[in-house]
Amino acid sequence: MNVFLRLFVEFFQIGLFAVGGGPATIPFLMDLAERVDWYTKSDVASMLAVSESTPGPLGINMATYAGYHAAGLAGGITATLSLVLPSLIVIIIVARLLDNFSENVYVQSAFRLIRPAVTGLIAAAVLGIFHTALFTDAAGEFQIPVFQLILCAVFFGAMNIKKLKKLHPAVWLLAGAAIGIVFQL
Repeated sequence: MNVFLRLFVEFFQIGLFAVGGGPATIPFLMDLAERVDWYTKSDVASMLAVSESTPGPLGINMATYAGYHAAGLAGGITATLSLVLPSLIVIIIVARLLDNFSENVYVQSAFRLIRPAVTGLIAAAVLGIFHTALFTDAAGEFQIPVFQLILCAVFFGAMNIKKLKKLHPAVWLLAGAAIGIVFQL
């Protein structure tokens, strides 16, 4: 199958079934990493880090990254547009039918059942990313990152000190980046 058609199909499906926004795309991206050679599960952690530090919705940033990684600029555009297309179609349909179904008991019940499932998918994805990012080395082997855990605890404690709470989040990001760069040298 052509890489662009495959990108379109895969990301259209992700966009269609990832109910709950960008974080809900993570389990789908992890699954896709197992099925294609465009990126690895470890790359998903990198995608997440990059997506969280760039402006724009998480899912779209991750689709763009994955598509670019698979097929360059055109792949990034294809993955991004195909991720957004199902939402666009659904929004148009819902906007036309909303008045008829907003008070429908079945529709309200369906959403009450969907919310816990989405929460579970997001929680599973967060735990998977947490495990990959913190407890897996570059070779994919389990490790206990003592320094990183201590650094995390120090940052968490510092951010909860009354005077330091007022610092802009960018200061914390820059401090973390600087420490990371220093300890990689």
